[in-house]
Amino acid sequence: MRSPTAVILAIGDELALGQSVDTNSAWLSARLVEMGVMTGRHQTVADDLPAIARAISGACTGPDAAQLVLVTGGLGPTADDLTREALAMAMGASLVEDARAWEQVQAFFRERGRTAPDRNRVQALRPEGARLIDNPFGTAPAILAEVGGATVYCLPGVPREMKGLFETTFGPAVQKRFAGSESLRTQIVHSFGMGESDVAERLGMLMNRDRNPTVGTTVSKGICSVRIRARGDSPDHAKRLVDDMADQVAGALGVAVFGRDEDTLAAASLSAMRAAGLTCATAESCTGGKVGTALTDTAGASDVYRGGWVTYANALKVEQLGVPQGTLDAHGAVSDPVAFAMARGALERAGADLAVSITGIAGPDGGAEDKPVGSVYFGLADRRTGITEVFLSKLPGDRGAVRRRASMIALQLLRLRALGEPASHIRWIDRIETDASPVLAAPVSGAVSGAASGAASGVKVP
Repeated sequence: MRSPTAVILAIGDELALGQSVDTNSAWLSARLVEMGVMTGRHQTVADDLPAIARAISGACTGPDAAQLVLVTGGLGPTADDLTREALAMAMGASLVEDARAWEQVQAFFRERGRTAPDRNRVQALRPEGARLIDNPFGTAPAILAEVGGATVYCLPGVPREMKGLFETTFGPAVQKRFAGSESLRTQIVHSFGMGESDVAERLGMLMNRDRNPTVGTTVSKGICSVRIRARGDSPDHAKRLVDDMADQVAGALGVAVFGRDEDTLAAASLSAMRAAGLTCATAESCTGGKVGTALTDTAGASDVYRGGWVTYANALKVEQLGVPQGTLDAHGAVSDPVAFAMARGALERAGADLAVSITGIAGPDGGAEDKPVGSVYFGLADRRTGITEVFLSKLPGDRGAVRRRASMIALQLLRLRALGEPASHIRWIDRIETDASPVLAAPVSGAVSGAASGAASGVKVP
């Protein structure tokens, strides 16, 4: 038996107008696939009665009819909550009041020392032939109906209520309804440092659409994720297929792969440093602390991350990190000598094994012909070798995109160094050669200060 298909309809002007993000549909799709149900499409519909009725009818009938239709939102007590009326139109039925449901709505308010407003009475209405489902998480009962050949579940749009009802009532019903269907399993393999076309080239035949498992790629916020979906005769069979393919994908992409599913680049960086027995520090300018925040958002970071500096102003670069004023005067804050000095200063002041620095032009203003917006310098200091390297990247996008991508590059630099891998695995950065910058003369144990005028990449700390 093939996997059943589902359609998810998200109702609301705020969703259609982009004022709110529809997180319900993504959550439901992820839960459904765990139950062997493949979501064929998501559809967002504004608060328009005929449009909602057409969407329900279209999902339940015709050549593209689904076996399961989930509708979220539009079950509240106000005039723009139209789902129950639209469902009645799709069923060709009248709305009737459910006395038991109205009593439950009133009880919900009584338990909170209030009287149910008359406008909430509409929440006790249901299409004739449909059934209301108790909602212990709020006032709006859910609705269960059969339309065409599809089972329709209408759930509240409030995420807490929707998730609670699905987990306690509708999820088990879905599993029972489609027991014996072909099993589905998914997995996502995350990589950073290569473009989507590079990833696709490495995967080659693995991406052929007639294969099982199927493999596809998605790029979001600089991370290229490989999506794998496997069909199997049983959950265990599907899991074996998806795990084997994930291993093949990771093998093809190599060290650029940092994790799977919910893994983050920050957590992977910390894990690599922890395994190598290393500590780290950060020195940030244009990213404003995003690297330090990403590291400390990960539980258990304190055994690796010593701390960091956000030195946005040049004066703080001098005072906090010991960047020579002469270096700033001669080269500017966005330069390889300053990135070098920032990394060195953070390394020594934190007493860490590794330190990464970032200084750049995130925009929208401040660019020049030789240093356009998106120019970001990175310093990577390593106490074990005594060498500090400097890299330059020209990052595309708006201010937010530049800062986000720069932060991830810094995290991947730390991870690669901990793994003993070269930074060249990150395609978007160029290493600044030793002869491109003068040596910064500063003792290892002291502050990075004095009359030095520049920095060098790949230079042994004296």
